[in-house]
Amino acid sequence: MKTRILKTDQEYNDACARIYNLINSTDKAIEPDSPEGEEIELLSLLVEKYEQEHYPIEAPSPVEAIKFRMEQMNLKQSDIAPLFGGKTRVSEVLNGKRPLTLKMITLLNRYLGIPLESLVKGNKEVRLEPEKREKLLGVASIKDYLSGSRAAMI
Repeated sequence: MKTRILKTDQEYNDACARIYNLINSTDKAIEPDSPEGEEIELLSLLVEKYEQEHYPIEAPSPVEAIKFRMEQMNLKQSDIAPLFGGKTRVSEVLNGKRPLTLKMITLLNRYLGIPLESLVKGNKEVRLEPEKREKLLGVASIKDYLSGSRAAMI
């Protein structure tokens, strides 16, 4: 197989098959500095790049992140109620009826180890009103900062 940037699903599948064949071609461990080891490393990088471009993984919503952590730690809603201020409030948050507060986010990070980025990211409901947005974008340094790929987030 000629090694090059993967551009099609067929090339991607061929690269995956080649990695599989190389790994299963011997019972012994493949040395990283061997020709086979270097080929596996190169193909793995190409496969990873292709997957990042063609199969991006969306970050979970804050509620999904909380539920995932609860599952990992085998927790019930009643176990984490003190972090939310009570059983009713935890239920409202997990059902999307109440947003997370800064205090909840801080406590979830501190006591459950949920990354802050997971708890704040993805809240698409938080937006500026159009007139406030225009006023903010009238400041040159802010407009420069937000230009490009970040513009879609505002």
